[in-house]
Parts: sequence; C-alpha cells; structure tokens
Amino acid sequence: MNTLTPLVARDPVETPRAWLRQLAEHAVAAVHPDALLPAVLPAPPRGRTLVVGAGKAAAAMAAALERAWQARQPRAPLAGLVVTRHGHGLQGHGPQGQGGDCRHIEVLEASHPMPDDLSERAARCMLEAVDDLGEDDLVIALISGGGSALMSLPAPGIAPAEKQAINQALLRCGAPIREINAVRRHLSAIKGGRLAAAAHPARVLTWLISDVPGDEASLVASGPTLPDATTPAGALAILERHGIAVPAGVRRHLAADAPAPHPGEPAFARDASEILARARDALEAARNAAEAAGFEVRLLGDDLEGEARELGRAQGRLALAARDGRRAPLLLLSGGETSVTVRGDGRGGRNVEYLLGLFETLRGAEGIHALAIDTDGIDGSEDNAGALFSPEDWARARARGLDPVEYLSRNDAYTFFAALDDLIVTGPTRTNVNDFRAILVLPRTP
Repeated sequence: MNTLTPLVARDPVETPRAWLRQLAEHAVAAVHPDALLPAVLPAPPRGRTLVVGAGKAAAAMAAALERAWQARQPRAPLAGLVVTRHGHGLQGHGPQGQGGDCRHIEVLEASHPMPDDLSERAARCMLEAVDDLGEDDLVIALISGGGSALMSLPAPGIAPAEKQAINQALLRCGAPIREINAVRRHLSAIKGGRLAAAAHPARVLTWLISDVPGDEASLVASGPTLPDATTPAGALAILERHGIAVPAGVRRHLAADAPAPHPGEPAFARDASEILARARDALEAARNAAEAAGFEVRLLGDDLEGEARELGRAQGRLALAARDGRRAPLLLLSGGETSVTVRGDGRGGRNVEYLLGLFETLRGAEGIHALAIDTDGIDGSEDNAGALFSPEDWARARARGLDPVEYLSRNDAYTFFAALDDLIVTGPTRTNVNDFRAILVLPRTP
C-alpha cells in the first residue's frame, strides 16, 4: 500500500464495491510511512542520533527512516528502539515486497488497546535509552496512534492494574479520545512530554502520523515528547464526570501531581515537531481520485466524533436526500474517530457499528453503497479493518433473519456483517490516521 496508483482498474458504476475497496487502498497508501519519511530527513547532528517511537505505524516509520537515512548519509550512525502493536512489526517482508526489518532500530511489540507487561518494558527501555544524551545529540521520535497503550508506565504510586482499570472504563463509557488521553498523561511517568524531558539537553525532533480529531500534536499517543497544557485536576474532573471509580492512590496522585512539562518551558526551545500525515490527507487522496473519475465529491469532515451508530444514521439521511433527482454519481467522504458506548456483549468496532446504523437507515435504498474502515487495518479489537455493503444486502439480511436493530442493541455489528460476508480484512496496514468512510450515491434507475 505504499504506491499511489490511478484508479483505472474498476468502473465505479459497474463494480461499485470493488471500486470502493480500491479507493480505500488508494487513501491508505497516501498516508503510509514509505510515502512520507524520505522527504523530511534532518542533517546528522554532531553527536549521536537516537530513534524512539510508539504506535501502530512505528515499525513502518522506523524502517522507512532507516532506508532513507542509509541511502543519504550512510556514515552517520543511527540506533534506537520503537514499540508497535502485536502483529504490526514488519517481520522481514515490508509493504509491497520491500525489505521491512530494521537493522539498527529495535522493534518491540506490545498489547493494544489494553497495556501489558511488554508495554511497561518498552517505556522503561526508552527512558533508559535517552538518559545519558548530551546537547550535541539528536532524538528522532516516531509517534503514531496507539502509542498510549503500547508505551505505558504508571506514575509512581499507581499500580498497573489501577491504570488499566481506569483506561478500560474510559474506553467502555464512550469518552472521546481527547479526554482519554488527558487522563492517561497524568497517570503516566512517560507521557505528556516526560520522555522529551528525560532526553534533554539533547534536541528532540518529533514526527507524527495523527489519528486524533483536530490533529493536535500533543494528543497523538498522549504526547510523550511534547509539552502538555492539561492539568491533574482536569484529569480528575474527567473521571468524575463519567462516573468512573477513582482508587484512593490515584486520587492522591492527581491531587498532588505536579503538572507535566508545559508549552513554553525553556527545555523545549530547541525541539521541533511535524505532523507528516493526518485523516485529511487520506481523504484528499480519495477526493482527487474520485474527481478525476468524474464524480462530485463532498467532504463531510475529517474530524467527526460522537456515537458511531448515530453518525451512521445521520449520514444515511444525508445520502437519501442527496440521491433525489441525482443525475451524476456522488461520493460522500468523512474521517475522524467516533465512540461506541458498550451496551451488550457482542463483537464490534466503531466502523462496523457506524455502518450498521447507516444500513438500518438506508434499508436497501437503491444506488447507495458504503464502506468504512480503520486505516490501521484493525477495527477495535477484531481481525477486520471494517466492512462495506450494497443495496442488495438489505434483502439478503432479511432472508437470513438478520435484524440490524437487534444486533445494534448488543453491539454485535461484526457478527452481522460477517454473516453477509461483508467484512473487510486487510491485516495491519502499518499506518494510522483513524477512520475512512465513503458513501457512493449513484443515480436511480429510470
């Protein structure tokens, strides 16, 4: 998925499902590290260059950095370590046949979305790696979505089980990612700029692939190398607002915790950061391809949040209204990160839940096809990236006794679309700019 190719293999009107799949692949390719890292290499420093990083794209970012670094400045030493999700390491094959394994940067794997012992080990290793750097040294931090769980070290006095329980409660209650990461930063010994503070006086250069609505850099992976403007009191208020039980030790820590490094502190004066890819970049790649095919395209937003099923229903109503009187194809695109409030014990993910809300609203409306994926290739904790459906799936679902309302009631959208063979399974894409959603509205047959 690292090469952008024209969308010429499929006709969007004759084969809409295949065309939507190809469009999604095209969008993901636009934000893959192989397309990003070679253009941003810095000059080697007088001292050492150390690479650290965390996230679902970390292994691919490290491999792309190594290849570009060795090609342009082979005599400059490079070392370090990054952590990614289990199964998201490159394991010797790389995207599209390229050599993927890193020779100089160690790649660790840990658990996501819930941290494990390996997450703590990765965090400790990174803090140790930057501990003895000097002002002539350079740290390159490769940060992408998922890094909060993958590099998790509780603050002193907080038990790992307490931190995990709070994290799980935040995920289950449907809290927005901005609030989840604010809490994570103040329960951590490495997030909220603390990794950069440990690396100083070395200069820290942070490259990010953003998976957060609004693309605020300090929110990506809870900002381990970027200063933090939130407060411990604000984190406690978030927990109380969502009715999450706060253990006594956590409450004491938040009451007494010194704020994380703040913007404007002198230690960060030589640091720099850049977002290399974001949801809008994937959506713009899809928009350009669709417009080249003669489509009208409407970008509904790259930072949409809220309940996944409700967004699906709202966009379904919009698609129905747009279909009336239409004479040319229309593509509705959106991105962002929705939430799922868990009410049942089914199998799901925010993209399939969004699609099931959309499916319920459209009820097989003629000419409307839809796809939704998480660009990292994993929707929630399942094995699929997302799903897609076409108008004829409504009749197929009814024939099989599949009621979308019933499946939504128990958050079981994965099972619903699996029964229709509509799941999209890509495996890890090794990038992550959150969700990619596309609704194709074709003119009604006369």
